[in-house]
Order: sequence, then C-alpha cells, then structure tokens
Amino acid sequence: MKGNVIKYAQDNIDTDVIIPGQYLKVHDYAELATHAMEGLDPDFHSKVKEGDFILSGKNFGCGSSREHAPIALSHSGIKAVLALSFARIFYRNAVDGAFLLPIEIEQDAYDGISDGDEITIDVSVNEIKNITKNQTYKMKPFSEIIGKIIAAGGLFKYKPDQD
Repeated sequence: MKGNVIKYAQDNIDTDVIIPGQYLKVHDYAELATHAMEGLDPDFHSKVKEGDFILSGKNFGCGSSREHAPIALSHSGIKAVLALSFARIFYRNAVDGAFLLPIEIEQDAYDGISDGDEITIDVSVNEIKNITKNQTYKMKPFSEIIGKIIAAGGLFKYKPDQD
C-alpha cells in the first residue's frame, strides 16, 4: 500500500469525533464518508485522497462500539490507520469488517512520520517506508488469527476449517 499521511498528533481520538453521532442513521456509506473526522477536523473530507493513511497517538478509536467509524474512514479513502495503540473494539471492527487495516506502530515511527509524508506499508514484512524522508520503520505484526481474518477479507469470509 502506498499513500500520504494525515497526522493527528494526539491520543484518545474517539469514535464521536471520527463520525459524530448525528450521522449514525446515515446508511449511504459514501455520504457517511463525507462526515468522517468532522468532529476533529472539519477539512478532512477535502484533503483526504484514496489510499491515504491516518497517523495518530495512543488509543485510537476509543469510545462507543459503533462500526460506523471504520466504515466512514474506509469510504473516505483511508486504507490504514497507524497508531501507537487502538481501542480494541475499533481494532476488531476494522479487521472483522475488512474496512481498513489498524496498524500498531512504535514511538520512533510516530515521531519520524510527519503530516503529508508519502509512505508505503508492506504487511508481509511488517515494514513501513517513509518515501519522503527515506526512513524505514517496523510495525507490530498482526497476530496469527488477525492475519488470517485480514487475508480472508474479513470475519464473514474467514473459514477456520480451511487453515
């Protein structure tokens, strides 16, 4: 995967700012995407492009269990969220629904990647390359079961008997 980074240098970005509550009755994913990150960054929709990544601090996706958050982000063009840590419910919603990849990173990657940097992510070798700065970082590997769910295209497509 290759794209540009939209960095929010803060912790605890919750689902209420990822997709504000007044849009939870919107069932058109394209329309839902126009409101992604609206609670934190009203200009997000105008700057995000297909294939981009979000970079954030600790506990990304905390708050409610709404699956609308990874849906809105993925339909806005986000392919992965890189964060120091994730709220577990956001993490599983993202993986199980095959909406986007939640990639846990180390502090050096968080500090070294800036807003607007172009990066590539290679999950097969757990590596992030910052093309803009010619730097390479390791990402935390997915657990075996999460890797299998991702490879299958989400929980509903995963068949444990085929392992």
